[in-house]
Amino acid sequence: MEKQNRKLTRLKSFDYGTVACYFVTLCTHHRQPLFSMEKSSPGNSPHTIPNSPANQIIHRWLAESQNKFKNIAIDQYVIMSDHLHLIANIKETRPGCTLADAMRFFKTMTTNEYIRGVKQGVLQPFDEKLWQKSYYDHVIRNQQDFTEIWEYIENNPVKWMLIHGQLP
Repeated sequence: MEKQNRKLTRLKSFDYGTVACYFVTLCTHHRQPLFSMEKSSPGNSPHTIPNSPANQIIHRWLAESQNKFKNIAIDQYVIMSDHLHLIANIKETRPGCTLADAMRFFKTMTTNEYIRGVKQGVLQPFDEKLWQKSYYDHVIRNQQDFTEIWEYIENNPVKWMLIHGQLP
């Protein structure tokens, strides 16, 4: 069997522990619809639909990721049925506190808690893995880029509902 060549998603010469803002997308394995659409902004409680048990895991571990990685803030995020968009803001360079470290921690902890929920019969089982192997990231280069990404995250649930014939 031939091994597939994976596309490199990271910039070769860029240090992902550098002070910067990053747009990140994490997808469920095989794009399984395991979560409920819900958007959240800093200082606001989540909204769009009631907070599901699966979504509570995401909220909890995004908050815990910020506690563990004190140099990283999650400025905004949206939970979609099969993926998560977020803006991660690295405010200070620290060894062992890179974007990859934070994403690895988040994916591990959410997977562990989700598995416990499946075993308790509270959460929908998933196929093989909770998350895809990697994640998409984009280094936000300037204020216009930041604003466009912020608006994309903000509008993503409504756009999805319109595309799929569901009115908000």
